[in-house]
Amino acid sequence: IFFSCLLVFNTLPYFTFGRQYSFIQERILLFEIPFYVICFYTHIAAGSFCILSALLQFSAFILKKQRALHIWSGRIYVMVVLVVAAPTGMFMAFFAKGSNAERALFMLMALIWFYTTARGLQTVLEKKILAHKQWMLRSYSMAMTAVTFRIYHLLFYYLGWSHLENYEISLWISVVGNILMAEAIIYYKNNNYKQSFTT
Repeated sequence: IFFSCLLVFNTLPYFTFGRQYSFIQERILLFEIPFYVICFYTHIAAGSFCILSALLQFSAFILKKQRALHIWSGRIYVMVVLVVAAPTGMFMAFFAKGSNAERALFMLMALIWFYTTARGLQTVLEKKILAHKQWMLRSYSMAMTAVTFRIYHLLFYYLGWSHLENYEISLWISVVGNILMAEAIIYYKNNNYKQSFTT
């Protein structure tokens, strides 16, 4: 929760629409392209919303006591991911820093985010609640790469790694690590469910 809120807080200065920030300076030529600028600001706004709203989805208290809040925030999360966040992320992946491997990873991440969110929507409409929880956990793991990437990046910075090496390794560990973490949680919960059911 802390790092999610910190990430969102750190994105707020971008909405002064100044160009003095290092991320923008590294891509200053891209910011001469109006469509890229629109995608950038739309993506960070949508991503920030997804990270914060997803925190509501995994609250047992809200699910039990404020079910309407869970449903409506979930609907908005799904629409924002499918219509805005994942598509703009896919477009921006073509211009991401790093090698072709990193750009391909960004594209894959956007596709996984889109697919898992769509499956989360499909399963809840089919009233497959357990499957819905699992797919939304996978979706959230992709949203959280923005947070985990910065945690790894900060850690490796203090270890003295070079900027590009830090960027690439932090990105790969974040994406692959989040996928594995989501699957580990799903596996653990499934085992607990099976054990409680059999006993």
